[in-house]
Amino acid sequence: MTLLWLRGLVARRGPRLLAAAVATATAVALIAALGAFLASSKATMTRQAVAGVATDQQVLVTPGNDPTAVAASVAAEPGTRAAVPVGYARSDGLSATTGGSTQTTGAATVLGLPDGYATLFPGAVRPLAGPTLADGAAPALPADGALVAQQTASNLHAAPGDTVLLTRTGLPPIPVRVTGVVDLPQANSLFQTVGAPAGAQPTAPPDNVVLLPATAWHAAFDELAGSRPDLVATQVHVQRDRVLPADPAAAYTTESSAAHHLSAQLAGRGTVSDNLAAALDGARQDSLYAQLLFLFLGSPGVVLAGLVTAAVAGVGADRRRAEQALLRARGATEPLLLRLAAVEALLVGVTGAVLGLGVGALVGWGAFGSASFGATAGTALAIGGLAAFVGLAIALATVLLPARRDLRQSRVLGGVPAARRDRRPLWWRIGLDVWLLVGAAAVYSVTSAAGYSLVLAPEGVASISVNYWAFTGPALLWTGCGLLAWRLADLLLRRGGPLLTRAFRPLAGALAGTIATTLGRQRGVVTRTAVLLGVALAFAVSTATFNATYATQAEADARLTNGADVTVTLGTATTLPPTSVAQLAAIPGVRHLDVLQHRYAYIGTDLQDLYGVDPATIGRSAGLQDSYVSGGTVSQLMAQLGATPDAVLVSAETVKDYQLRPGDPLTLRLRDGTTQTLKDVRFRYAGIIKEFPTAPKDSFFVANQAYVRQQTGNAAVGAYLLDTGRGDVGPVAARARDLVGSTARVSDIATTRTAVGSSLTAVDLAGLTRVELGFAAPFVAAGGGLLLALGLAERRRTFAIAAALGATRRQLAGFVWGEAAVVLACGVVTGGVLGTLLSLMLVKVLTGVFDPPPAALTVPGAYLALTGVLALAALLLAALATVRLSHRPPLSALRDL
Repeated sequence: MTLLWLRGLVARRGPRLLAAAVATATAVALIAALGAFLASSKATMTRQAVAGVATDQQVLVTPGNDPTAVAASVAAEPGTRAAVPVGYARSDGLSATTGGSTQTTGAATVLGLPDGYATLFPGAVRPLAGPTLADGAAPALPADGALVAQQTASNLHAAPGDTVLLTRTGLPPIPVRVTGVVDLPQANSLFQTVGAPAGAQPTAPPDNVVLLPATAWHAAFDELAGSRPDLVATQVHVQRDRVLPADPAAAYTTESSAAHHLSAQLAGRGTVSDNLAAALDGARQDSLYAQLLFLFLGSPGVVLAGLVTAAVAGVGADRRRAEQALLRARGATEPLLLRLAAVEALLVGVTGAVLGLGVGALVGWGAFGSASFGATAGTALAIGGLAAFVGLAIALATVLLPARRDLRQSRVLGGVPAARRDRRPLWWRIGLDVWLLVGAAAVYSVTSAAGYSLVLAPEGVASISVNYWAFTGPALLWTGCGLLAWRLADLLLRRGGPLLTRAFRPLAGALAGTIATTLGRQRGVVTRTAVLLGVALAFAVSTATFNATYATQAEADARLTNGADVTVTLGTATTLPPTSVAQLAAIPGVRHLDVLQHRYAYIGTDLQDLYGVDPATIGRSAGLQDSYVSGGTVSQLMAQLGATPDAVLVSAETVKDYQLRPGDPLTLRLRDGTTQTLKDVRFRYAGIIKEFPTAPKDSFFVANQAYVRQQTGNAAVGAYLLDTGRGDVGPVAARARDLVGSTARVSDIATTRTAVGSSLTAVDLAGLTRVELGFAAPFVAAGGGLLLALGLAERRRTFAIAAALGATRRQLAGFVWGEAAVVLACGVVTGGVLGTLLSLMLVKVLTGVFDPPPAALTVPGAYLALTGVLALAALLLAALATVRLSHRPPLSALRDL
């Protein structure tokens, strides 16, 4: 009996079963794709966090202990690959005589590095100039030479071959020969205060650094260590084997536990600073945001796939009840009927699971070049199993449960429901849709309040808390808007007969009223199709808008850090000749060159950064946004800086501390370029600046550079900003490096985007975008065209009877086009409104993902237009196919039915 029933289902109800299986397959494929992408993303975050660390651990040797013995103890720890002592010494200053003049600097830090240090810790020292650095080789440290940091070389005007004098407290100075100029990309961690409490303000790295071979360092500073031990210290730099779990949170726990074990072993002999765990600490928070993105953006798609499957299964509900009644009349028992329904559900679920896993693998190959999206085989299998289980659950819930409900609520005679009443559902009567929207608004108000954070990750604390309560906002909005759309569409079809009649008259002529009445009687099926189309469009709109907004702000974050597409940063005592500036501006691909001053200004006793800009041009190269300022738009405030030379933009913290009001005078002390003394310069407060390229996160000023130059007599430039018009920055940056050599630092936005962006950014959210938006298209097609086609196919008897009664082809087509028009209109309105509201809520709830927060949504017009065309095309194809079927002879159609 079961096999016969299964064969009959495939033969007679094949298209409907296939449609349900495809809807289930979409859910399975989406879960498999997003799950594998999430697992792969977490593993990538861990790899990138680890790759960005040059020195995994730094152990400060307690004075009085033998550094060699401490290094041996560290090397004996499980997972340690290398542990070498590095000397740190403070010099009172440096001096060098070059080009007939003598330059001096303030205090300097001198490092003593063992042989092979740059090889053991790749990335800690980057060569810039010197005969020993050919072909990018690791910096060599000859016994009689030294390497100097780029800023130090700039301050001393020193180059390879010059001699630098190191001064030592209470001891004679010693000369060293410069053999190369290097950059220290990991300066912040290299010169950190080891043992500082979590959350303490980081110590800025020194401006002047000299690297000596270990033997030369000991010869120079061992005597100083005896007389002034406070000026000399030794650290043990550690390289770990980095065998860590793929998940950043688990990797952080593993690495921090190893550091705690080392601290216990070195009790009293050394203090441990775990740079590797600090990097993983940030990555674990980003991995949680990736997981939240998966839930916020992916779970609606899974629910939508379930709703489409339920709708497909529900299209044949009347026919299924009639079949159940016929079988019961012929002696079928309730367990047998349930078993037959279970067979149908399993057929849909298994077929959908197989198809879905196959589609997920194809999506992985197409989008990422790997069927597993880069995840391990075990992880991919586990996620695939979970996706298949969810697919089976969707099939059972949407096919078996309704069949069981129909059995309980129907009689044998014709399968007519025992108590069929045309009454509105409970949610309609109690106004559940309105209450849900009120709840969504309440959650939105809380999550948009100042100080709200979705993810709380206290620095140095292993546990991270996630406020999953925030999920209720989008969930309430989804459900409330869907029910409200159902209510409005039902009211239109129930009571909007006169309006629909006038709208359908051009299509159906005298049958317009009949069509309107028919739609009113079939409003359940029509409303369901329209609402599902609207929800599918909302999924596409919200996902595309969120991802486009994220991509825009990730670019803004990189631009804030780098300053422009390509930035040439000068040292404090470095200037470029006019010819070099002209050559920079003439580099092919450079559209505009802007000058950025950098000064330090005192307001009261506080020292802050001051940036001098050309108000007329800075917006083009720096990409300023209105969200960076308060008190007006960027254009308005820059125009005010240009029109009022002494105007200044001030950080919000300073405005609050000094109770400033627009127009208030403000006196800052800047260093005079001639006398090198501090000079009072009068400004006028014009507005608040919250973000500015290359500026720190806390307090700073932005002023008119012409006024700053006039008042201080100092025309020194801090950086040159090169605008490439969003073109390829690689060749421009390479040409700029050739022009300036080691006298300035050249950075480009592409490198900065990867280096300073969160690991979530580095994973490239575009991959998630391709997956989600790729699935949004079939959701739209299924939500509109598929359901419309199935619904119309179920009403072929109505068309055949109307044709037998004399309805013309045009009038029959009016039935189809009228329903398609109602579905399209209601779906587009629902999708547009719900998609916009969801986009706003998602951006606000997930505000921690954005840095800086967006001032407005970025609307992907091309994708949304393509989605609209797809929805229209699906409805047109479904309607055309139905119109073609309605042309069959009525008796032939009735005989087949």
